[in-house]
Amino acid sequence: MGFLQDAPRLAHPFRDDRVLDAWLGHALPVDRLADSAADLDALGDYALDAYDRRMRTPRTEPVLTQWDAWGARVDRIALTSAWEEGADITTRHAVLAAGHGESPWSRVETFARVYLYHPASEFYCCPLAMTDGAATALKASGNRELIDRALPHFLSRDAATFWLSGQWMTETPGGSDVGRTETVARRDARGQWRLYGRKWFSSAVVGEAALALARPEGAGPGTSALALFYVETKDEEGRWQGLTIDRLKKKLGTHELPTAEVTLDGVPATPVGPLEHGVRQVAPMLNVTRTWNAVCAVATMARAIALARDYATRRTAFGARLIDQPLHARTLANMQAEYEGAFSLAFHVAELLGHVERGAADAHGAALLRLLTPLAKLWTAKASIRIASEALECFGGAGYIEDTGLPQLLRDAQVYAIWEGTTNVLSLDMLRALGASGLAPLRAAVANLVPAGAPELATINATLDTTESLLGDVVGDRAALEASARAIAFTLARCMAGALLVRSASWGEAAGDGRPAAACRRFFARGLDRLALPANDEDTLLATGQPAT
Repeated sequence: MGFLQDAPRLAHPFRDDRVLDAWLGHALPVDRLADSAADLDALGDYALDAYDRRMRTPRTEPVLTQWDAWGARVDRIALTSAWEEGADITTRHAVLAAGHGESPWSRVETFARVYLYHPASEFYCCPLAMTDGAATALKASGNRELIDRALPHFLSRDAATFWLSGQWMTETPGGSDVGRTETVARRDARGQWRLYGRKWFSSAVVGEAALALARPEGAGPGTSALALFYVETKDEEGRWQGLTIDRLKKKLGTHELPTAEVTLDGVPATPVGPLEHGVRQVAPMLNVTRTWNAVCAVATMARAIALARDYATRRTAFGARLIDQPLHARTLANMQAEYEGAFSLAFHVAELLGHVERGAADAHGAALLRLLTPLAKLWTAKASIRIASEALECFGGAGYIEDTGLPQLLRDAQVYAIWEGTTNVLSLDMLRALGASGLAPLRAAVANLVPAGAPELATINATLDTTESLLGDVVGDRAALEASARAIAFTLARCMAGALLVRSASWGEAAGDGRPAAACRRFFARGLDRLALPANDEDTLLATGQPAT
């Protein structure tokens, strides 16, 4: 028989991940880590089993059956096996429940679980993120009736009582511009609120509940007139309540995730708070869902690099293993350095989120979280796409073959830059954060992470000085400021990630491990500054493709 190439093998995602291991060892008290270890190890086992199953069995997708054999409308969705297992895995290993404990480290414990579970979950982590966000928003609302009704289900440790929550915000006219929401809330004859409209993008339509934006009948136009409603999707017999599923969307990636277009025709609803400023009531969930997005993007990067690294030890070309060829080794090294920076930033935000939520952070910490959350989300999303693409190239032609499962990494990664706000939307959100606090929280964080006199501190401060100078130059020109927002965001994200890598390097040196310091040097060598020139007339000239008039 001719030559057969060994397939890449996946290392244990928990036991063999030195970056995660080092971070947990420093971020969690010893007793908290010991309490989480069994769940983390089991989730790593599940990830290995899911990877093996993916290699052995054909990939499946959800199937919508709208009508039964006798003509009744049923809108039944058949899910993949990973989704059928999702409630059991989630509750058994406290993927959600751990994040809502009373400890400031609760978020660290949850997001370590998310990092391990996500690549195996077939994007079941998407509705988990929505459910986490819904629980957070309901807590912030102070609506005791809804808190007592929904949270025991959202945070259940028993699969039989666990509920998923959707987030019904996106409509055809609006997208990120939710002020154009057309869904209307009306009271029926008994005073019950009911929703009427069409939600264009529902990623958790199989959930038992949802939070939805709607305009109370008679309310004025615009965003401020919207209200936030809580709905339960099915009645006690399991039938949809005033909800029909128009279709499941065909997407570039996330194929296992049943993303639906739905029509609301009298869905019973309960206001979460006052019948106005619903978007403001949604805001508490944004730090949560954007952190989920960042951690899931980093998990995808880790999976792509792990497979590419293992394959490089198995594939021989031109008389040598790929790992022994200098250019290939440098490619992998560059990927690893970028991943370690992204990991550090995403998990620092996760840690900060837990401390802010539990009242263990000061005003400086809250301002830093407000700035870093959009930065972490937008930067890790873009980095995951680049690294997934580079990883496919590391496999040559095999990286382009569906049966290997590798193209799925790239297709799925593209969604991280779209969910929870696109890169541009989040860059503008970062400008709002800077308007409130400036760079002071970031500068203070860097000074706390990087020793005085370290060359990396001089590099970061010089980059921040340049950024501040650019902000000063364009502060009176809103168009120029907005045009520069993305470049500023990438630059600030890299500055904070660089500072965190300096700290990781010190941890590694204390343990006799030179790899974190090597990643830090490589990251700085690839530069922090991503600044662009202020906006000018050429933006419009090149963007429109039209000749100057």
